[in-house]
Amino acid sequence: MAAYCRVSTDQLEQLSSYEAQVSYYTNFIENHPDYEMAGIYADEGITGTNTKKRDQFNKMIKDCKAGKIDMIITKSISRFARNTLDCLNYIRELKEYGVGVIFEKENINTLDAKGEVLITILASLAQDESRSISENCTWGIRRQFEQGKVRVNHKKFLGYDKDEEGELIINKKEAKIIKRIYMDYLNGKGANRIARELEEEGVPNWNGKSKWYESSIRKMLQNEKYKGDALLQKTYTVDFLTKERAVNNGEVPMYYVEKSHPAIIDKETWEAVQLEMKRRKDYMERYGVKQLDFAKVEDNPFSGRIICGNCGSAFGRKTWNSTDEKLKKRVWQCNKKYEKKGEVRCKNKHIDEEILYKAFVSSFNTLVENREHFIAKWEVEDGDELRRYRAREFIDIITDDSSCQEFNIEIFFKMVEKMMVFEDEKVLVSFLDGSEVECIFE
Repeated sequence: MAAYCRVSTDQLEQLSSYEAQVSYYTNFIENHPDYEMAGIYADEGITGTNTKKRDQFNKMIKDCKAGKIDMIITKSISRFARNTLDCLNYIRELKEYGVGVIFEKENINTLDAKGEVLITILASLAQDESRSISENCTWGIRRQFEQGKVRVNHKKFLGYDKDEEGELIINKKEAKIIKRIYMDYLNGKGANRIARELEEEGVPNWNGKSKWYESSIRKMLQNEKYKGDALLQKTYTVDFLTKERAVNNGEVPMYYVEKSHPAIIDKETWEAVQLEMKRRKDYMERYGVKQLDFAKVEDNPFSGRIICGNCGSAFGRKTWNSTDEKLKKRVWQCNKKYEKKGEVRCKNKHIDEEILYKAFVSSFNTLVENREHFIAKWEVEDGDELRRYRAREFIDIITDDSSCQEFNIEIFFKMVEKMMVFEDEKVLVSFLDGSEVECIFE
């Protein structure tokens, strides 16, 4: 004889019930002359609507299959399962192994002839009870949402802890990581590159591991909670039995709470990041760029940023090989030039990569030489949050940096939107503030 015990929550009074069940069945089996103890299987603080996460329950079923158990005793059907299908399936499976289940409260032995009929009825009632509890819990949670009360699982949420009253408080060490991610993105880095650099530096994520994903970085950059607000009920429970959740696309109400907790990112910076994400998306769609964000850009900073001045398509890099090392070089040409085999779609010429490096250096130095004009322009910038951010950044760069002699990848990503190539090696460098500088190389 084995016993199965379970409580549905980890509340103190429920834990007392859990301990009482274990003690009761231990004494009951050991003191009964017809029974031999086969074990006490007990799951603590786990929902009973399905059996996927009930480790002890699953171990008990495995031992039944192995012939270690002849009979199971449990308090009631609701302790065994609240899902009618699970309940009946397990009872029938156990009967095949010659194992019966005794439900004390209902006074049912599944090996009796009438047992399964009663089980079907009572298990159905237990399932309905579970549905009712789920609906009541959902109702209570939504009333809290309506009142602006925020419920956030901070354990998988980098940047915050909870105080003794359950309120979100900033984790200063993690907040530095969040601020870095936002600044890196505004300074031209993509989510892929940011994730790679965090990993290389061994920066810990919410779980303490230095493993980062591009998708996680993107979600962090779009999470309104970092600016102190909270959009509640982004997902909802589809099935109270399986606990399956789905993205809320209007099926249930959403609630937006402003200033619900301390902000890590100021609202201006947060809004600037959203505008920058949209800008990059629009840019890729406009020029047919499939990927603008690469983990490693040091060897190829121009990817996705060189545009054909003839047809408006992106340029791609080609390597011209030769047995003579001096003749090997990298060039860029329009991706549509030989889009169809045997047919020239674009007549724009290729351009040497070295010219692109020179074009940036030359255009940047033009800004420096005319810094008074450009700083005066940036100081009166009154556009959106992103344009104002760019203006401040450009002023700092031009003020702090003198003319450069070599290509600077960090400044390039901070300042340049694209480089448009025309015939006769003319390059039009477009900066992120809207300024353009024309460079001609002979």
